[in-house]
Amino acid sequence: MADAAVQETAHEAEVVVIGAGLSGVAAAITLRQAGFADVVVLEQSDRLGGSWRDNTYPGCGCDVPSLLYEYSFAPGPWTRSFATQPEILNYLDATAATHGVERTIRYRTEVHGGSWDSHSGRWHLQTSAGPYITRAVIVATGPWNQPRYPDLPGLEGFPGPAFHSARWDHTVHLTDRRVAVIGNAASTVQFLPDLRRHAARVDIFQSTAPWVLPKPDYALPEPVRRLLHRRPAVRRLARGLNHWTQEAIGLALRHPRLLPPLEAAARLHLRRSVPDPELRQMLTPSHRLGARRLLASDTYYRTVAEPNVHLHPTRAARIDGHTVVGADGRQVHADLVILATGFRIGELSIARDLYGLDGRPLADTWRQGRHAYLGTSVSGYPNLFLLLGPNILSGTTAVPTVLEAQLRHITASLTHLRRSGHTAMDVRPEIQGAHTTALRDALNTTVYSTDPAGYYFSPPGLNTFCWPWSTRRLRRQLHNFDPDAYTWHPPQDVTLPHQLRATVTRPDTSARH
Repeated sequence: MADAAVQETAHEAEVVVIGAGLSGVAAAITLRQAGFADVVVLEQSDRLGGSWRDNTYPGCGCDVPSLLYEYSFAPGPWTRSFATQPEILNYLDATAATHGVERTIRYRTEVHGGSWDSHSGRWHLQTSAGPYITRAVIVATGPWNQPRYPDLPGLEGFPGPAFHSARWDHTVHLTDRRVAVIGNAASTVQFLPDLRRHAARVDIFQSTAPWVLPKPDYALPEPVRRLLHRRPAVRRLARGLNHWTQEAIGLALRHPRLLPPLEAAARLHLRRSVPDPELRQMLTPSHRLGARRLLASDTYYRTVAEPNVHLHPTRAARIDGHTVVGADGRQVHADLVILATGFRIGELSIARDLYGLDGRPLADTWRQGRHAYLGTSVSGYPNLFLLLGPNILSGTTAVPTVLEAQLRHITASLTHLRRSGHTAMDVRPEIQGAHTTALRDALNTTVYSTDPAGYYFSPPGLNTFCWPWSTRRLRRQLHNFDPDAYTWHPPQDVTLPHQLRATVTRPDTSARH
């Protein structure tokens, strides 16, 4: 059996990117622009897109202004101030095609795990398409790729259709059905208006009321779109206005004493949208604004107030046949159940099967909490980089901004590695430890750490999601690559074993697989 494994054909690449979503597409483009031509992207699905491919529920879109949700090198042809899911997916398709990313992607290739080999200075990955050998690995699977399913007794025996909002079943007819929505994640805010128009009745089980700010979502007139396309200076100005608006909100989240005006604006939005005082009380959050994911909508509150929508301020406790039972004992009949329970954002499934210098899986290293230097590198795992890793995102910074800052850091790292002649770089444990300590101390003074039961926390009770400083500081720290923060491993005998060397193949990048 071992001899058969050795004889299996192995593919080789300088850099392997895992995942072809927003992060993976950006990684492939940025690396190739930086002179790394030997890049392969492994994608388990049959098309690119990541979360924007998987989330197809009605009304799905972005909570960040369109002009901020684009790569700096690829302006989007947005038709609205806040882009919809189909528009974002089309943008990713078009950007990937323009930059030749399709040639680097290996579809229907699932990465099962990998291990670092100190002797060869390479990562050895096990995939559904056979082994890959690579100098560096970039994990670009993102925090929104694993739907979180609730531990709800009786769910498996529910006699009607039941699905997660991130796996929307478009074959299910909603017209004149009684629908129970379990949870009120960001998806509920977006799909509820469409669902309400079709369903006979919608019952929402809400364990925690979210903060919902107004969302200035409107169609961009054709003259405005032409102006933004033809005048880069105007586009930069508009982007700047959007950016600093987001930063102003972020400043208040980092300094909670500045929150009262924002909270007052959100309460005013609720009061104007919901005339019923009893319903309004149910929709009033008990936590500080920003302690959990901040939502934006101009339609959610009005929709909840519609006659065929019923809000239950309790979690769903169990399902008995067609009956959903709340924790407070209330019961509702349902023909259909939609789980709007979000994602397992504090987990990275492949971490269980990535083995570093000492043979430990990354999940074991993270047993006491996920941590990474600048959200990108983990000590003991050479030449491994995480996009949108631990504590690199905030409640207001646009994801493309974070990605591009990280990729600038990663390309600087790999360029230094290539030019120095070393085989590996590994962030020094004391540098990572100092960064983690500073980060935890800074988080303690922000609103992000005021609700340990909230969205940003993961076992063992740590906020492993949020960046506690400004976007400017994030960019500065990632852009100022410091070689002294890493241990550099000199070359050893990197000759592959004879049996494996004979079967190594370099992927064909001239055509899509």
